[in-house]
Amino acid sequence: MPPTSPAPGRVAVIGAGPAGMAAALSAHQAGHHVTLFERYPQARPAGNILNLWPAPIKALGLLGVDTDDLGAPCQSEFRNLRGKRRVQVRLPEHVIRDYGGGFIGLLRPDLYERLLAALPAGVLRTGHTVEGVEQDNRAVRLYLADGQVHEADVLIGADGINSLVRRTLWGESPIRPHHLQLFGGYTFTDQVPAPRGRCVLTHGPTVQGAFTAIRSKGRDGFQWWVLTAHDADRPVPTDPHAAATRLARAFPHPLPELIAATDPAHVQSWPIRDRKPLTQWSKGRITLIGDAAHPTSPYAAYGAGMATEDGYFLGRHLAGIDLTDTTAVHHALNAFETPRKPHTARQSQTAWMLGKIFHHAPALLRPLRDAVLDHTPLLQKVVGEATPGEILKQLDAIDRAEAAFTTALGTPRRG
Repeated sequence: MPPTSPAPGRVAVIGAGPAGMAAALSAHQAGHHVTLFERYPQARPAGNILNLWPAPIKALGLLGVDTDDLGAPCQSEFRNLRGKRRVQVRLPEHVIRDYGGGFIGLLRPDLYERLLAALPAGVLRTGHTVEGVEQDNRAVRLYLADGQVHEADVLIGADGINSLVRRTLWGESPIRPHHLQLFGGYTFTDQVPAPRGRCVLTHGPTVQGAFTAIRSKGRDGFQWWVLTAHDADRPVPTDPHAAATRLARAFPHPLPELIAATDPAHVQSWPIRDRKPLTQWSKGRITLIGDAAHPTSPYAAYGAGMATEDGYFLGRHLAGIDLTDTTAVHHALNAFETPRKPHTARQSQTAWMLGKIFHHAPALLRPLRDAVLDHTPLLQKVVGEATPGEILKQLDAIDRAEAAFTTALGTPRRG
């Protein structure tokens, strides 16, 4: 006989980014009533370009998100300015076959569109700003700007790097500036002969330049970015396309040509920053996911992916749980965050370290740095082997979570 499921609980999520939408989908699949609050009039992406590794792609599919033809399959490598390969990220062939390459290159709005299409009607409430949160053993109360009070059994803070929920739980903590500025854009030009199926990250003395294939709504194109040291207290160039053009001059084909072919309206710039990893995400009936828990530099190429994984795993841990039972909620949230913390902290700290190595090394040490990276397997071990290892661990963790989820619900699932 399958286990008797408890009555549906009430789950509130703040923030309709990848973390919040994934959590809403997963908690809904677990049988709970979900309300997703977004302060803007619509769920909107904060950036334009994106990469997704196999684990979040698998999680999205299990959440009912259409991942068919979502992005362009790519394999990733690091090079120096002379074209010497320093790193090749290798994944098993069956992973590449099943999930569209080592990762897929896509546009961030396309991911939002697919997530929004998967959300059940009535779950998302846009234009609702949460101004305060409090909890007791019985429930969590959300105080909205329009005077409404919403009560839930569990609150999920997916409200980004400046999270209200994080401040409520753990107080103020400083944002850690990386003193880096990223300029990124995309183009669907067919005038630049660039290799498909590849992501190439090239490092000069202080600048990274990269390009990768993308696919969007049936169109093939390329995204690119340049990343450079930039004091967080200094003004940012007002023309990001011109700044990217200048920074990419020393880089080999096809990066300068791709930038030249990009409409300036399709170029964005943003500072790189994060916060130091928290030792605990959950307190009482409230937990954090995504950038609210572990904001991560794009050097990890895993921010949106980890956020998606967070949402998936959290909802799975809430399956079969009586959310009115305070002890059961505590155990479920602890079981969720315990394996996620070392994984996300490792990605965040590795990204911080790589930014330091590539962009903030003293001038006298740069030749030594480059000699080590060019002639030893150090970077291959840190990036080329560690990254696939983490991805495979997450794929295995998803398989275990899905088996436990099926048991908790007492019904078989496909996917």
